[in-house]
Amino acid sequence: MKKLLLSSFLLLSVVVSAQETQTTPQGIFVTGEGKVNVVPDRVVIKSQIENEGVSAEEVKRQNDKTADAVLKYLKSEGIAEKNIQTDYVNLNKRHNYSDKSYTYVANQAISITLEDLDNYEKIMSGLLENGLNGINGIQFKSSEVESYKTEARKKAILDAKRKAEEFAEPLGQQVGKAISINENSGNNFQPVYRMAEMMKASDSAGGNQETIAPGELEISVKVDVGFQLH
Repeated sequence: MKKLLLSSFLLLSVVVSAQETQTTPQGIFVTGEGKVNVVPDRVVIKSQIENEGVSAEEVKRQNDKTADAVLKYLKSEGIAEKNIQTDYVNLNKRHNYSDKSYTYVANQAISITLEDLDNYEKIMSGLLENGLNGINGIQFKSSEVESYKTEARKKAILDAKRKAEEFAEPLGQQVGKAISINENSGNNFQPVYRMAEMMKASDSAGGNQETIAPGELEISVKVDVGFQLH
């Protein structure tokens, strides 16, 4: 009986091993990358309102007053509500350990999306005039990013096929159909600055000073592709 069970187990192991061998993809596996440079058509301003004082109620009141003025100004300039977002509101106690005193700090972060880059200078001036006292950064974006990602994916697939053919040619083999395609999770959106625009933005002479250089966004997609070899 034990011999029969052992024989059955060995037979089953051989069958499973054969099935695994048959289902394991055989071929060449490469990574392709596709890039598309895009001129951004919108900008996100990361702004901050901050006030500090000995009274928690007073610094919160000052912050609320400034925030109300900023929001009213943005709406008066036609900025849609969906493009104005409060990221956080904080009220903290700040300790001075040298003399063991403390103050209260109230801050509020507001993200503002401008769909017309030509309004950047005007909106920034208006924000400052209405009490905004901090800019945490700006981020350029494209409203057509999904279509550009699709274009970058196509380029990545073609790049993967080109690499596979380069590997196969010295072996006297040909690349067949794709047997697996996986997109890497990290899509990159990197700014690519044009030197002429950077120089123009940094030039402080004249009354029409520009303080941003949108440049271009580089949309990059990577794919892992497996091909059959013949």
